[in-house]
Amino acid sequence: MPKKFDQEAKDRVVRLVEDRILAENRSMQQAFQAVAPKLGVSWHTARQWTQQARRDGLTHQHQPEDLVAEVAKLRRENQELRDTNELLKAASAFSHLNSTQNVGNDPVH
Repeated sequence: MPKKFDQEAKDRVVRLVEDRILAENRSMQQAFQAVAPKLGVSWHTARQWTQQARRDGLTHQHQPEDLVAEVAKLRRENQELRDTNELLKAASAFSHLNSTQNVGNDPVH
């Protein structure tokens, strides 16, 4: 027997699918398949709800250009942070366990 979903649950599925499409630049199919199982619906149902919401004009299908630029900027910053994190991990592998302890008359520490 099929489950009954209230309008709030349907709206949440549609919003998450649209967000996944826009934020992660995924195809509609990938977004449906990623979001639907997490919310307890089939990807086909998520597709139907999203298409209906688009027909009804309840979704934003296109991003404003400033939002696209902001997403690109955040992705670059995210990659820089990942690179820095990897560099710090690699550097920590070479540091000695006692390198941060005070070694008496060592002027550096």
